[in-house]
Amino acid sequence: MGQKSGQVHYSIWTPNGNITALAEGVTETKDRADVFAGIMKRHPEVEQVGFVRLSSDPSRQPFDIDLQMAGGEFCGNASMCASALFLLRNSVPADSDAALIRLRVSGTASPVSVRIRQEEDGSFFSSILMPPPVNIEEKEFVLGEISGSLPIVCLEGIAHIIIEPKSPFFDLKNSHAGAQRAVRTWCGELSSDCLGLMFLEEAVLTPLVYVPGCQTVFWEKSCASGTAAVGMLLAKRFGTPVDLTLQEPGGSLRVTVSPGQQKIRLYETIRCVSLDVPF
Repeated sequence: MGQKSGQVHYSIWTPNGNITALAEGVTETKDRADVFAGIMKRHPEVEQVGFVRLSSDPSRQPFDIDLQMAGGEFCGNASMCASALFLLRNSVPADSDAALIRLRVSGTASPVSVRIRQEEDGSFFSSILMPPPVNIEEKEFVLGEISGSLPIVCLEGIAHIIIEPKSPFFDLKNSHAGAQRAVRTWCGELSSDCLGLMFLEEAVLTPLVYVPGCQTVFWEKSCASGTAAVGMLLAKRFGTPVDLTLQEPGGSLRVTVSPGQQKIRLYETIRCVSLDVPF
């Protein structure tokens, strides 16, 4: 399945409902805003757009994929979707051994690696080795008359605030306007590239993500980096390895965190919704 040359086209993917569009053939950075706006207008269900350049000769390049998100953020789900696209472009047979894909991704200076294989039903089983946290700390936050301390997990290119039922801010989960005001306000205060509010109740996660570079706020169906952030927080809190499956609006995601946070891996199944849509 060869890549079209000289034409802007895109594909749409669903990693547990976190609908992601990947555009190819956008050679000029200045053109990205128009392509982003066009895709979002055509497909209101799309939650994020990435711009992909696949290596024509992976054996001679340090990366198989260059992935730049429209808002300059880091995105684990888009990284896994781009890896699935790489398998399709290189005609890797279904049920082959899992391929190791190397990515350069916006928002992080660290290389990202994904192991992925296509299943017989056409889906892709993927795991991504997430960059380690830059910092995990408690910070005081204020919203109107409410104040309190919340844990924040800072990654390269994105940060996540974890909000649990004991927090005075947990009721924001049921106030979409209030939660969106909070995520915009706190993202500005933190000067973060991207901010997520992760509402965590036992093994259920409800993610809200704000990308200031795109001015988008979505109650996401699933959030890879947010899931990883929960695993990182729990590993630090309890001082033990973590193997956790979280139920999110679009499905379940599994994260494992090794002692000392040296290895954080996220597991997910991805499906292609449409391929080679002309822009």
